[in-house]
Amino acid sequence: MPEERYVTLSEVKQLLEEASESRELTPDQKLAMDHAQKVAVLAPEKANELQSELAKLGFVSDALCAKIADILPVHSDDVRVLFSKERMVLDKKNIELILSTVQKYL
Repeated sequence: MPEERYVTLSEVKQLLEEASESRELTPDQKLAMDHAQKVAVLAPEKANELQSELAKLGFVSDALCAKIADILPVHSDDVRVLFSKERMVLDKKNIELILSTVQKYL
């Protein structure tokens, strides 16, 4: 069984581009690739680095690490929105930690 993990849009873009070289993509895959090409900002390697750095903070889940690497929030309100469905309330210090980590990759 393949390993399951959260991936960023830049990884999706890379995976679909590689797959399109060897076979025809399904319509859903073509839509996903089009979206990833328009939205992905970071290179896959940089997105993975950011994801790893966010995971080291300890209070960010794997799913949110991937989402933050995709969105690259620059305002505290953006971070609050991402954590709105979580069962924790971020204090200002943790929000600033996330924003300063993201800032390194912009």
